[in-house]
Amino acid sequence: MLAGKTVIVTGASSGIGEATARLLAREGCNVVLAARREDRLTALATELGEGALAAPTDVTDPAACAALVARAVERFGSLEILVNNAGLGLYGSVVEGDPEDWRQMFGVNVLGVLYTTRAAVRHMLARGSGDVVFVSSLAGRRVPAADGTVYAATKHAITAVAEGLRMDVHERGVRVINVEPGLVRTEFPENSYPDAEEYYAKKGFVPLKAEDVAAAVVYAVSQPARVSVNEVAVRPTEQPN
Repeated sequence: MLAGKTVIVTGASSGIGEATARLLAREGCNVVLAARREDRLTALATELGEGALAAPTDVTDPAACAALVARAVERFGSLEILVNNAGLGLYGSVVEGDPEDWRQMFGVNVLGVLYTTRAAVRHMLARGSGDVVFVSSLAGRRVPAADGTVYAATKHAITAVAEGLRMDVHERGVRVINVEPGLVRTEFPENSYPDAEEYYAKKGFVPLKAEDVAAAVVYAVSQPARVSVNEVAVRPTEQPN
């Protein structure tokens, strides 16, 4: 069902994005790998083979996002799936947090998603079908802690974007999917915590693997055209909230 489709995965240089790109490639998709770390993208594209394209992209630049979609279509002839995975988590409370961190998070987590989605959906609407996936977070449903307030605000924004987009395009052949993982073992904590292993150990439960979230994405986009899986919450079994 997925073989031959073209997918853009943002944030593909590590973690959930890399795992999703690998799994979609195994399903027979052409995968366009977008992120800022060109060396990692190139290595992954080489590993995945002819159906993979490394496309270094800064999602905070709307022109770069439009160019990303154009490059995917030029290389593979179409674009069927967008996986909005690029994200940034920088922690600090409203009182103690750094406004520059807030600006960066909203730039990547909200505006970057909007820029890429706008470019991709315009192509999908012209062809009459497509899937837009948002890799969000359970933080889009609740604020996990005071120091995660602004990060959670960006993910609450994605919940609104996903539902508003669904309302706009559901009668025109485009499905919108919001995947909301709980704690996942990735490089993500390294942005704010000096010791990632200590960070995970303090949680007291086994986190998800990136591959678990990738499997949820592939499940949703593999459904028949009549089925739209709009929300998928994926928690570690022992995660309390």
